[in-house]
Amino acid sequence: MRSICAAAPVLLLLCATTQSAADPTLVKFAKTQLNDQFWSEGATFGDLNNDGHNDLISGPWWWEGPTFEKKHEYYPATATFQLKLGPKTSVTVPGFEGGLGKNNTYSNNFFAYVYDFNGDKWSDILIIGFPGQDTSWFENPKGAEGHWKRHKIFAQTDNESPTFADLTGDGKPELVCITKGKYGYASPDLKKPTEPWTFHPISPNNGYGNFTHGMGLGDVNGDGRTDLLEKDGWWEQPASLEGDPEWQHHKHPFGSGGAQMYVYDVNGDGLNDVVTSLAAHAFGLAWFEQVREGSDSKFVRNLIINEKPSDNAYGVKFSELHAIDLVDVDGDGLKDIVTGKRFWSHGRTGDPDRNDAAVLYWFQLVRGADKSVDFVPWLIDGDSGVGTQVVAGDVNKDGLPDVVVGNKKGTFVLTQSRAKVSADDFEKARPKKVVKP
Repeated sequence: MRSICAAAPVLLLLCATTQSAADPTLVKFAKTQLNDQFWSEGATFGDLNNDGHNDLISGPWWWEGPTFEKKHEYYPATATFQLKLGPKTSVTVPGFEGGLGKNNTYSNNFFAYVYDFNGDKWSDILIIGFPGQDTSWFENPKGAEGHWKRHKIFAQTDNESPTFADLTGDGKPELVCITKGKYGYASPDLKKPTEPWTFHPISPNNGYGNFTHGMGLGDVNGDGRTDLLEKDGWWEQPASLEGDPEWQHHKHPFGSGGAQMYVYDVNGDGLNDVVTSLAAHAFGLAWFEQVREGSDSKFVRNLIINEKPSDNAYGVKFSELHAIDLVDVDGDGLKDIVTGKRFWSHGRTGDPDRNDAAVLYWFQLVRGADKSVDFVPWLIDGDSGVGTQVVAGDVNKDGLPDVVVGNKKGTFVLTQSRAKVSADDFEKARPKKVVKP
């Protein structure tokens, strides 16, 4: 099923440094919905058929770019549920029970990544499943039809924000996660990438559970090495990883456990700060300013949005910020936040505001001359949201970041374009600050 959002694209501000006040430019996003079934909580993109166009991956499917009209099943799409239409009538619906149903269920597919694991010049697909279960990569058949060969390479991937990225600095990504109570990373034998990967712990066994929330990577202290962040602080990468040493832990509360965590110099003062949501199933988005006290650092919390409209200067409030990406949306050289509501994290009941609109926003970073910071909230869409993953990147290769989402409402790609507008239209589109009570 494929449909184009009938509503007009939402117009969003672009504050590019090359634009003058008399010649304002707005960012627009057009939504394409590839399906309305629930197969995964994540989605991504990459060129799978070597035709030069990026393809979309969500659940057991991939769609051929640039039109995304033709889809392929790369692993068995066998999940179904019974939807009761009346006391005597029910229908079988493909996928897991999500937005098309009434009851709470979960998929077996939480995160998707694209990478050439066996070096054959064809991109493969990595899927991180339900927390506590395995991670596998699916081998690209080089244009042949049929299901892709599955390689289970890690038995137990814990944490609800694991990632596949270069933690060690060797130029190759690792699976970074919790397993069996420890933080660490799993890496392959490059000569035998289909064999189980080796786990390298960086923490002691602190009993971290399958469903621990919040994790990210970044150089916190500016020593050129990537550190690991989690809700209770950050683990400092040592100068050498030989022998799998335990990393030094620096305690700091970064919320109760939110989504992905990012390290970025938000205010431009030369010190890296932390950006994350505060609670994946409640409220809160914040950046934590790093402040040096001698050789030590502390982090000062700055709320962006929280549980009341008055907590945000623009009156924006939504819950369940279970996925975040950080990207320069508008081309001004500063990274912006892309996030939204994970629709029905636990179904129709349980979480605050769980039945509110599945919004998707980008928060534009604006720096003042005095190092002050504002995050201007621009609504991308009001009926898609995020999953446990949201991916912002240049899908159609036009130089502008787009957004890809897979969740309980289906699969979406939101494609960016830009248009010059009049000063009046610019002012109408600009989010307005509201007076706090």
